[in-house]
This record gives sequence, C-alpha cells and structure tokens, in this order.
Amino acid sequence: SKREIKMRKLDSTKIRPLKSEQLLHIEDHDFALRPGFGGSPIPVGIDVQVESIDSISEVDMDFTMTLYLRHYWKDERLSFHSNKNKSMTFDGRLIKKIWVPDVFFVHSKRSFIHDTTVENVMLRVYPDGNVLFSLRITVSAMCFMDFSRFPLDTQNCSLELESYAYNEDDLMLYWKHGNKSLSTDEHISLSQFFIEEFSASSGLAFYSSTGWYNRLFINFALRRHIFFFVLQSYFPAMLMVMLSWVSFWIDRRAVPARVSLGITTVLTMSTIMTGVSASMPQVSYIKAVDVYLWISFLFVFLSVIEYAAVNYLTTIEERKQLKQRGKASGTYSIDAVQAMAFDGCFHDTDVDMDLTAFSDRCEENETRARAASISNMDATRIKRKRSLKGNVGRIILQNNHVIDTYSRIIFPSVYIVFNFFYWGLYI
Repeated sequence: SKREIKMRKLDSTKIRPLKSEQLLHIEDHDFALRPGFGGSPIPVGIDVQVESIDSISEVDMDFTMTLYLRHYWKDERLSFHSNKNKSMTFDGRLIKKIWVPDVFFVHSKRSFIHDTTVENVMLRVYPDGNVLFSLRITVSAMCFMDFSRFPLDTQNCSLELESYAYNEDDLMLYWKHGNKSLSTDEHISLSQFFIEEFSASSGLAFYSSTGWYNRLFINFALRRHIFFFVLQSYFPAMLMVMLSWVSFWIDRRAVPARVSLGITTVLTMSTIMTGVSASMPQVSYIKAVDVYLWISFLFVFLSVIEYAAVNYLTTIEERKQLKQRGKASGTYSIDAVQAMAFDGCFHDTDVDMDLTAFSDRCEENETRARAASISNMDATRIKRKRSLKGNVGRIILQNNHVIDTYSRIIFPSVYIVFNFFYWGLYI
C-alpha cells in the first residue's frame, strides 16, 4: 500500500545500508580474498592509544590493558566517487561484509571488544579506498616476570600483535607513525607501580608449519612502589629484630620474661614471612624480600640461643659457688641439695637445723660470696687486659653476663652493616 511505501522511505536505517553497499560495490567483489591477492603483500599500518592499565597480577603473571587499536590499509575495491572528497563512517554491521586484517594478541589469556552501549567498532572509508578500522579492546596477556629482586624489582612487559593467517608474503604489519604510533593517556597510574616508559618495536616470528610473520610489540617498564612493602614487611621485621634485643637488658635470672620475649618475636617473624609468601607465586628461586626476612629471622633466633647459652653458663657457675659455700659452712654437703633459691643458699629438708642459725650462716655466706665475687671480677679484668686470648673461656665462665654485654654491641652493629649492604645492593 501507499502507506507502507511511505514508511519505508522514512525508515533511514533500512535505506542507508543498502545505498552504502551499492556505493561501495560490495556485491561486485569477493571480499574473502585480501586486497591485491596474488601480488605483493598488503601493508597494514597500526597505531595504538592505551587508555588504561587495569591490573598487574604477580600470582598469575599477567596484566590487563584497555586500548584503542586502529588499522590502516588500502582496498581499491571500496573506492567510490565523491564530489566533496569526504569519507564515510560505518559501524560494526559492515565489518562482516568486507575484508579486515586478522590481527590477534600473542600470549593473550582473554580479550573482548566493548559493547556498551553498542559494539565499540568503527569503520571509515575514504573515496580513494583507504580504510580506517578502529576497535576498543580490553586484553589480558602474559608477562614473564622475574621476582629475584622483589619488591625492589622493575618488570618489563609487552603486548604483542600479529596476523593470525597471513604471513609476511601476504600481509606486512608495521607501525603507522613509527615510535609516535603508541600514545598513552596522561592520567594512567597504578597502585603498586611507576610506569617508567612506553615504547613500540617490531620484529619477526617464525612458525615451522606456516613461515615468518610480522610482529609488533607494545613495551612498557614498571617499577614497583617500595613504600607499601616497607610498611608491611621491612619495618615490622626491623621492629621484631630490635625487640629481640631487649632481652639483653633483662636480668638473666628472669627466665620467663626472656624466654617469652624470644618466642614471641620468633612467632611474629614467622607470621610476617608467611604473609609475604602467600601473596607471591611459588617460584623456585630466592627473592630479595626472602633474603631480608630470613636473615632478620636468624637474628631473632640467635637472640633466643644467646639467652640459652647465658642461662646454661649461669647455672654452671652458681652450682660451683654453692658447692664451695657448702664445703665452707660444713653443715651440709652438695649431695644433700634438693633445691636452690635465688638468695644463693641451699635448703636441705633431711637435715634438722635451727632456722635462725641457718639464716645467719646464709647471710654470712652471702657476704663472703659477694666479697669473693668482687675480688674475682677485679682479678678477671686485670687478667683480661694482659692476655685476652688465653682467658676468654674462663672470663665467660666466671662472668657469664659478659655475653649479654657483648651482644648489646655485636647484634645491632652486625644488623646495621647487613642493612647497609642489602639496600646498597638492591636499590
């Protein structure tokens, strides 16, 4: 009817594709073949604008990037007459009817073309047959990372583009504007990395069954933010090591205090190391953070061993002193000892003696022991000055608290030297 004919004329969405296809002579050519089939390879220029780097995953060793991928080539079959020499722009519906390059991303895990609110595809055809084909794509690709310097590392990743079906005899893939073909958004930033550089390069890839292919590379270097790991790993480890040194200033007879402090620092260091390892891939080599945490753990562990040595030597000397006091008093022998109090006296439950007289003797023995200890210390200091090498063992046995004195100096000094070499080596 006349009404239906009139509505068809007003419906431009049905009329324009038909006119455009007639103008481009799509029905007159076989677009299953590339332009210039049988002749020289068709040059296809590429330029890329990186919109964002969405994520970097150390565990999966990949990155996700959103970009605008543009192709440039010439297909004389699509040339048309235009008085004003203006191009025509089409959406994705025409893509399925003409030839387009089959570029894909090498080592990609997943990718997709954005389709909100419509498919983000654009085709622009010029009167002389030049074509611009643009896509907005998000792609996740592999990045072969080296974690030997983690977290003081710099990672170099690349996104690689290549034709899937056409080798270098049929298609020549190249950067349209050389190094300027790769552009980035000014506001690109990552939470854990500094983006040091973006660069474009090209090369060839060989496949034994199909031959040589042109390959394009989008290279970018990422340097990791260190401040996060300083707060989460390095600084807590430093505090635990320094906390373990507090035991050197605690009385060596306070066994519960020193043992509990040592065990607490050891368990805390184990928790820090477990937390760092849980967020990292299970690699077979040692990382920089592993070196630091394990050496810090060693310092904490050695502080516990240090007190074990101090406690053992203290017990040996106190037994010797008590044996000498028992022989001097003549009231009991060392074989009758049942327990030792911190006042330095033995208590025998089998020997019946006057408690008052026993306490007087204890006070006298304690006074004599103090005088003897002071004289022994003076003598030891003089002997240590004369010949340190020959008397080191005897000094430690007679004055075992000297281990704590040396530890207060040696442990911090060695740890400072270790930090100096560590940060100098990896930064």
